Amino acid sequence: MQTTILIADDDTELADLLRQFFESEGFAVRLAHDGRAALSEAESDEVDLVILDVMMPEMNGLDVLKELRKDKDLPVIMLTARGDDLDRILGLELGADDYVPKPCNPRELLARIRAVMRRSEGSGGHSVMQADDLELNQGSRVLLKSGEQVDLTSTEFSVLQCLMQHRGSVVSKRDLYLSALGREPVAHDRSVDMHVSNLRRKLGPAPDGENRIETIRGIGYQYRVS
Repeated sequence: MQTTILIADDDTELADLLRQFFESEGFAVRLAHDGRAALSEAESDEVDLVILDVMMPEMNGLDVLKELRKDKDLPVIMLTARGDDLDRILGLELGADDYVPKPCNPRELLARIRAVMRRSEGSGGHSVMQADDLELNQGSRVLLKSGEQVDLTSTEFSVLQCLMQHRGSVVSKRDLYLSALGREPVAHDRSVDMHVSNLRRKLGPAPDGENRIETIRGIGYQYRVS
């Protein structure tokens, strides 16, 4: 089945160049050139992934993402101005799966898209991991907390999956990047830190009141054993 990508960017020339590139790679592509149109298109069940520019008229990309995350876990890759750490951090806090700085290399963006789509499509297995009051189904990629589903982005799920697979052991940040984001970390990249922060907020403390995910300074993180 063909994957449909929504490219939301008010730079019509760039959007059209990306459309031609991704169509040549076998994707179906939709375009939106302002935030309101992007939100309307993204809420369609026919869109599988969104490439979302931060700076757009009508409604900026961060506001689009905020509205989208109220009821959809659709994979989103943000396009941010190179060196604009604030937009990148805000995007990750709001639930973006990854980000690419502009101007971007279409092949790098393609690699990010394929990595995000692999995560969102699931592992194909059906094993279930349990820790404390959490039950993580690796096949359906559904997380239950005390029997209630917790909405996670595909990247948040993959970060938690990796930590639970190595419960009680320290997982380095590099290993989390490779396992959960499908790429090597780059200098000053705090993507994994932001995804862990989102997980802590969504999951809350363990039943004993302690942090589920511990920071191991200078190394990485571990899901602790109660």
